[in-house]
Amino acid sequence: MSRRKPSPSHLAKVLSNLKASPQLKLQNITSLKLSLAFRNDHFGARHFVKEQLPRIRYANPDLDIQVEKWRKTKEEAWRPEMELEFGDGERQTLDMHEKWSTTILKELMEVAGGTPWAKWKLEALAAGIPVVPGEEKEHTVVKRTTTPTPLPSLNAFRAALPPPSSQSIPPSDSTPKTGVSSALP
Repeated sequence: MSRRKPSPSHLAKVLSNLKASPQLKLQNITSLKLSLAFRNDHFGARHFVKEQLPRIRYANPDLDIQVEKWRKTKEEAWRPEMELEFGDGERQTLDMHEKWSTTILKELMEVAGGTPWAKWKLEALAAGIPVVPGEEKEHTVVKRTTTPTPLPSLNAFRAALPPPSSQSIPPSDSTPKTGVSSALP
């Protein structure tokens, strides 16, 4: 009887993905703050959070990463973005609107990848492999028509919202509900 080699466990697959090339080590970045729709829009940004952000966290354990997901209706229009904070306090914003997760990753690494990223790009191009796995599919998608005016950021969109009505504000003496009770009337 022949013994079959056991298949890799789920944990082994996850670890293999986290350690995959290229290593996503960011240079001189102290924090990343992402703002995107909770669902139904901002597909590339949402895939970036799911596919690439765990790899970035694994390579940069001390990096402060904040992800703000906002419920968005079809009538609301604002763009997802990533704000980078550098070690010297400088900030830079990357627009993630209608971009693939691989495109977002490449833009982030161009800004913060440093010499290791530049070296990886040269090695990948010389070997004829994609710089980022999955990037070969980027050009197969038909772009939606863009809006004539640029979309506001989430913060600008929130600032333009009318203030909430006084009826929706609970009395200040009531304690907030937590757990299952928060779902009850």
